[in-house]
Amino acid sequence: MRLKLDQLTATLHKELAPVYLVSGDEPLQLGEAADDIRRAARAAGYSTREVIAIDTGNEWPQLTLEAESLSIFSDKKLIDLRLPSGKPGLEGGKALSAYCQRPPEDTVLLITAGKLDGAAQKAQWFQTLEKVGAVVQVWPLQGSELLHWLQRRAERKGMHLDGDALKSLAVRVEGNLLAAAQELEKLYILHGAKRIGKAMVEDDVADSARFDVFKLMDALLSGKVNRAIKILAGLKAEGVAAPVILWAISREARTLVNIKTELKRGGNQEALYKKYQIWDKRKQLVQEALHRLKSKDLQIILLESAATDCQVKGQAAGDEWDGLFRICLLFSVSPLTRI
Repeated sequence: MRLKLDQLTATLHKELAPVYLVSGDEPLQLGEAADDIRRAARAAGYSTREVIAIDTGNEWPQLTLEAESLSIFSDKKLIDLRLPSGKPGLEGGKALSAYCQRPPEDTVLLITAGKLDGAAQKAQWFQTLEKVGAVVQVWPLQGSELLHWLQRRAERKGMHLDGDALKSLAVRVEGNLLAAAQELEKLYILHGAKRIGKAMVEDDVADSARFDVFKLMDALLSGKVNRAIKILAGLKAEGVAAPVILWAISREARTLVNIKTELKRGGNQEALYKKYQIWDKRKQLVQEALHRLKSKDLQIILLESAATDCQVKGQAAGDEWDGLFRICLLFSVSPLTRI
């Protein structure tokens, strides 16, 4: 079965599943979910814990040995398997499938893994695990989800963040929940269990926002120019290479050009989304961009991208980051606004 992160605690209080898979690329949520499972296992009498860290891939036989071994004192056992890559490989897939087909009694297997791609979720080992155990996937928090997460965490300390304080904190810690947890702890130490206003946040909280190229693409597609410029500045500060950003923007623009062209020729929109790997979570963003940007606008973006590429390679004068700034404006601002 699949569980949402906020469903996990309630299910742990009822009955432990024989297998848990917690995966994702957000370390704080992943770590805390795994801690909740370990804590519930200890409370249920699983006093023995064996850790298996999958590094080279040669560690998989240890899972079989632990599954077959019986404790001298007949203790219940938790097998804590770490799979950072999220890819067990052929041997690991076979080992996990075999384990889940006959999970041993008095044993809980906890797997913490990196983000699983679509191929992994279609694999036999995953399908078998999902039938006998629980799968919890964690995702980076954005927008209202981040605001709710911050407020809930503050309320555990007896604090309540005003609306403006909450938004100000979210801007400073977006994409970095570890920093968010630390900053909430700092606010608690400084002010105690009380109402927190915007001025307190601005005075006491450092700007720890982390961004990635994918968030920049989402901001550009949705036409959020202020957010796009903030993310671009964050990427520059974090040392992300300009060519990587330029490649991502150019690829997005070419994809939009291709979709527009094929739609004019009578192509089916859903089929085109599948062809260009526009998955469900991004369809609305792409639709907004297709509606906002004309073919001429996209051609201008591609020409500007080519000019910036020359700057990156030292073949033209100018700063490539200024070029990226101009491209972001062209991409995210409505043509009517630019007149």
